[in-house]
Amino acid sequence: MTYAEGRTRTGGSALKAIRRIGMAVAGLGMALALAVPAGATAPSGGDPITLPAPTGPHPVGWEELHLVDRGRPDPWAPPAPRELMVSVWYPAAVARGAAVPYATAEESRLLLDLMEQAGDLPPDTLTRVRTHARAGAPPLRTRHRLPLVVLSPGLTDPRWMLTSLAEDLASRGYMVAGVDHPYEAAAVTFPDGRVATCRVCAGGDQGEKVVAGRVRDISFVLDRLKGHGRYGKMIDHGRVAAVGHSIGGAAAAATMAADRRVDAGINLDGSFRPPLARDLARPFLMLAADAHGKHGDNWNDTWAHLTGWRRWLQVPGMAHRSPSDVPIIAEALGLQVQKLPGARCVKIVREYVAAFADRHLRHRNRPLLNGPSPRFPEVRFVGPTSSTD
Repeated sequence: MTYAEGRTRTGGSALKAIRRIGMAVAGLGMALALAVPAGATAPSGGDPITLPAPTGPHPVGWEELHLVDRGRPDPWAPPAPRELMVSVWYPAAVARGAAVPYATAEESRLLLDLMEQAGDLPPDTLTRVRTHARAGAPPLRTRHRLPLVVLSPGLTDPRWMLTSLAEDLASRGYMVAGVDHPYEAAAVTFPDGRVATCRVCAGGDQGEKVVAGRVRDISFVLDRLKGHGRYGKMIDHGRVAAVGHSIGGAAAAATMAADRRVDAGINLDGSFRPPLARDLARPFLMLAADAHGKHGDNWNDTWAHLTGWRRWLQVPGMAHRSPSDVPIIAEALGLQVQKLPGARCVKIVREYVAAFADRHLRHRNRPLLNGPSPRFPEVRFVGPTSSTD
């Protein structure tokens, strides 16, 4: 168990005008498109990039865990055991402690290099991102244990790319575990300074292998959190949701199918790899960016196997990376990644994820999930709109 150390924040130099680029990853049909209008220039200097403040009533604490599954060889680096880095965000009693850094300079460089942005952005750009959590802040004392949300990021993304969502959930009273999946992310830094880079990105369609490995990663994290000296007593292990972005969303569904401890799940704009092969009677939300048909038949196939509470939402104007921190960071750099403003994307994702968690982990009525809302006219209900389904 460690806190992150040696993380630095440094400024960047003037940014160049950026042309439209794309990044295809390992044959998995995932892409990032960043663009600015012709002739435009991005902001200069190394000003901080601050993520949106959490909206809940509690300050947020943070701790980093290093977990080693000695009974399982790493699928990408055998015969070494599978090692995971996990960030735990939690509601804190007070905002005490150092602000949690976002990325090290090396992590920033590796992620931007993987996105083929190294020539356009200073390599340490992501060290400028400011978060709201405090490392080691004293946990909030409560009479009851708290529900847990496990976050699985998209392919190439480290766990910290879902910080905005994680901090918001923690501020609302949830325990949140963000899981890094080594060799599937641009950079995962271990406590001894080793950095695992993305081996999956070398090529080939590895989607089903990625999902199968993540199922075991998430289940192992649940095992270790249950036996953890501090968090084992804070978490209500009977109220657990898995939420994933992109291929992490496929992993959330697959984990639910394999592990009965996961009570509910969300797929944030990810293809199901593979689609569910059997019925899943526990609550599941599918949130698609832009045209939901881009995912092909695997969303339709999976939808047919969701036999419990289910929702399929579509948000025209959002892009594939919109559920992550990308929209906020990109806009601060003068980049355009979707039609909707970044802050609006963050608000939509936060509100619908929190409403889902409140309904299914806290059993609170959340009309937002019953049908179209005037608060969020951008959100379309593909199916169903009945509040009883």
